[in-house]
Amino acid sequence: MSLKQISVFLENKPGMMFSVTELLAQNNIDMRALSLAETSEFGIVRLIVDDVYATSTILKDAGFIHNITKVLGVAIPDEPGGLHHVLQALKDADINVEYMYAFLGGKESEHAYMIFRVQDNKAAVAAMAAKGIRCVDQDEIASL
Repeated sequence: MSLKQISVFLENKPGMMFSVTELLAQNNIDMRALSLAETSEFGIVRLIVDDVYATSTILKDAGFIHNITKVLGVAIPDEPGGLHHVLQALKDADINVEYMYAFLGGKESEHAYMIFRVQDNKAAVAAMAAKGIRCVDQDEIASL
């Protein structure tokens, strides 16, 4: 079980992020999660969206360099220690977290959600399941 994340490579200059969000807004793409990492010259925008194929096509047509990566989405109880419990499961299974970022599930949700990039999604899903931690799929994220 994994999610598809779109990573967009941007020159680090004024208006570049605006150009991406403008393009997505014009095409009715709904962002579910976003992370921005930067260096002095370039940035990487990581997106979880409601329609991966349409977003990828739109970005390509507009000339944005991007790729699609499989990541793990995890529902975390919105309570103290929720993230710690998830990280404990990954640590116990000797799974390294390359990066992660969070987003909320909306007004009706009792969960926060984390996106994890790990080397082996299947092993991470198994480690989570063994500890009673629920992973989410693309359809669930798209419907939030």
